[in-house]
Amino acid sequence: MIQIALIGIIVVLMAIQFKSTKSEYAVYISLVGCILIFYLGVNKLEIIINTIKKIQTYISLNETYISILIKIIGITYIAEFSSNICKDCGHTAVANQIELVGKLTILATGMPILLALLDTINEFLTA
Repeated sequence: MIQIALIGIIVVLMAIQFKSTKSEYAVYISLVGCILIFYLGVNKLEIIINTIKKIQTYISLNETYISILIKIIGITYIAEFSSNICKDCGHTAVANQIELVGKLTILATGMPILLALLDTINEFLTA
C-alpha cells in the first residue's frame, strides 16, 4: 500500500507541474499513473478470488453465485476507475453516467441471487 500511495503522490505532483503549461500532459501522466496503480491493484483482486474459492471448499455454495460475486467486484472496480479518470479530466457528467450504469449493471448482475433468495423464502413459507 505504501508503494501505491507513493506512486499516487508522485503522479499527482508531476501532473500539477504540467497542468499550468501543458495541461494535456497532466492528463496523460494521470492516466499512466492510474493504469500503473490498477495493475498493482489487480494482484489484490487475485487474493480475494482465491479466498472466495477457499471459502467455497468449506461451505457448499453454488458456483454460479461465486461467479456473480466476482463479476460484481470487477464491474465495481472498472466503473470506479473509469469514473475517476473522467472526473480528473473535468468531465463530471460523463463520470456520473458511468457510475450510474455501473450501479445498474451490478443490480442486473445480482438479480439471479435475489431470485434464488426469494425462492428460498417462498419454500420456507409454503412448507
